[in-house]
Amino acid sequence: MAPNPLITHLYTADPSAHTFNNRLYIYPSHDRETDIAFNDNGDQYDMTDYHVFSMDSIDGPVTDHGVALTAKDVPWVSKQMWAPDAAAKNGKYYLFFPARDKEGIFRIGVAVADTPEGPFVPEEDFIPGSYSIDPASFVDEDGQAYLYFGGIWGGQLQCWTESENGLTFDASKSGPHEPSGEGVVALSPRVAQLSDDMLTFVDPPRDLQILAPETGKPILADDHERRFFEAAWMHRYGGKYYFSYSTGDSHYLVYATGDSPFGPFTYQGRILEPVLGWTTHHSIVEFREKWYLFYHDCELSKGVDHLRSVKVREIVYDEEGKISLA
Repeated sequence: MAPNPLITHLYTADPSAHTFNNRLYIYPSHDRETDIAFNDNGDQYDMTDYHVFSMDSIDGPVTDHGVALTAKDVPWVSKQMWAPDAAAKNGKYYLFFPARDKEGIFRIGVAVADTPEGPFVPEEDFIPGSYSIDPASFVDEDGQAYLYFGGIWGGQLQCWTESENGLTFDASKSGPHEPSGEGVVALSPRVAQLSDDMLTFVDPPRDLQILAPETGKPILADDHERRFFEAAWMHRYGGKYYFSYSTGDSHYLVYATGDSPFGPFTYQGRILEPVLGWTTHHSIVEFREKWYLFYHDCELSKGVDHLRSVKVREIVYDEEGKISLA
């Protein structure tokens, strides 16, 4: 049986869960009612603010700490504050979030707070060199921090091309466009090392390779059951780095493993089968010596795609480090 939604007084999606100060914090996007018709560009996901939630125990009540950041607080944002993530470093807390700038291009911003629940104060502009959606922050054991991001179709990753003049954006490739054809490699998620103050990239973002185990070569674009679509997440277990993501239109949550936060990563398998709703978005967190998968579905809204709810399942690892639901 599917678990019950954790939050029922409003719709929440794309949950990024973290353990801060021995308490579990959830940073989701906030779905709201809209008359915008469903389309492959994602216009129906018309979110404008973020709430922060926390739990003292995995079975206990969920505290809504209220609005932590709104679109009107951020000078560069025009609309669509999509899936966020948070990190702790230097005694501060950082909220990374994607949104469309005034030209309709998705960028990634960062806001800073003194406590995990916020409120968060945004930087005046987006992170220089940032683009696309679904930022996932990861602070390694040595204190070095990284940001993973990217999403195709509505996430605009396919709109960006590297040339001699740097990255260029082609709006005509928005929507359900991606590489295709025999032998064509899938688009890669991106990773960038963050500066010590967590506000900028040390170097330009680079491709994160996801390899097929049977060939040792990058997964192909037409392999929709394994190729990256959106919802990057990074965690570490047993000395290995685990990069997990959504396959989008095939509706799986899958993962790959590697020996470096920059990859390459080798595909390992599925974590979650399709749920009610067009796609899903997740996080994986350790809390009090157990591991949990946070995700969303549309059960509470009876299948309304843009009105989703956060859920949680325990996961376990076998002797080889393979993930399965408990």
